[in-house]
Amino acid sequence: MREYVEIGIGREARKAYDLDDLTLVPTRRTRSSKDVNTEWHIDAYSFDMPLVSHPTDALASPEFAIEMGKQGGLAVLNAEGILGRHANFEEAINEVCGQAPNPKDLEQENYHEIPSKIAKATATLQKLHQAPINLDVLSERIAQVRASGATVAVRVSPQNVRELAPAVIKAGAEILFVQGTLISAEHVQPGGEPLNLKEFIGSLDVPVIAGGVFDYTTATHLMRAGAAGVIVGSGRSSSGLALDVPLATAIADVAAARRDYLDETGGRYVHVIADSAPSNAGDIALALAMGADAVMVGSLFAKANEAAAGGAYWEPAAAHPRFPRGEVANWEFGDRLPLSEILFGPSSDSGAATNLVGGLRRIMAKCGYTDLKSFQKVDVTVRP
Repeated sequence: MREYVEIGIGREARKAYDLDDLTLVPTRRTRSSKDVNTEWHIDAYSFDMPLVSHPTDALASPEFAIEMGKQGGLAVLNAEGILGRHANFEEAINEVCGQAPNPKDLEQENYHEIPSKIAKATATLQKLHQAPINLDVLSERIAQVRASGATVAVRVSPQNVRELAPAVIKAGAEILFVQGTLISAEHVQPGGEPLNLKEFIGSLDVPVIAGGVFDYTTATHLMRAGAAGVIVGSGRSSSGLALDVPLATAIADVAAARRDYLDETGGRYVHVIADSAPSNAGDIALALAMGADAVMVGSLFAKANEAAAGGAYWEPAAAHPRFPRGEVANWEFGDRLPLSEILFGPSSDSGAATNLVGGLRRIMAKCGYTDLKSFQKVDVTVRP
């Protein structure tokens, strides 16, 4: 039964829960973590782990995407980021990072300089995004990942998907992410023809994953539009908008939409991807327990040697020309590590922010589950 609280006379609100509000319940029958299978299958594509990198230039250079593929995960390139606008990608990234706060600011206690550095880095990011998208450069980088044998996923915004999708698919994109802070099944913009995702998705030869969403109704619309996957949440990019639903509740609601749509269609399964900005393996496990099939990971990958920004991190919404959300910063990630170590260890991090897949396997094993789908049935409790 849904729980409502009174905000004031005549105004009620539904009580909702974030992942931090929940804990997983271990069972009397535990398993060996070696017996746990973390494989994730979507459409014709299979991955060894249910982890997807957030589509930010701070992570996803072609080299990062290739390495993520080698490790068994999925990286997402940002077609509308610096990657698709500047021939010298590394130089442009360094220009942003050179303005951002860094660990020395904390060591030297230059706290008063941090806000201005964040503002300068954001302005630099906005300036770099003013350059037009170079389809030749973008296509070359997509083709580079495709040639490696890694599955190629590319993110485009709802506003530009009609124009960009044919080009990125022609260049070799195998999975298309239509992703914004918030998305609906029909995107309307002044002076332009509304984007009807049902018609548009039906015209494509690749699976489409769309989001972010926070509620049952919007998720159902996207499923009926033909999306192969629905993204729940928007990382940190909803910050400042007051548009949010605590993620545990949002994932559970969208998982319910998936179940009802499965019954409605007689068997069409739509995947749920949680864009949850996890901070450790426990957050990933909780998102999966709530009903997600995979989890989108951002800042946890920033310290990877292969990450494009060398330890700095930001999300695509940080470059918005009029209303940037999030910030460019690199003071919280510590020593850089190979991506393989972040995913599989060995780890000396007691906070479970490395060896993410190993941590997930151990959590699933302690709860008595050996595969992701059955793990969605694990018991949970609400913290007092």
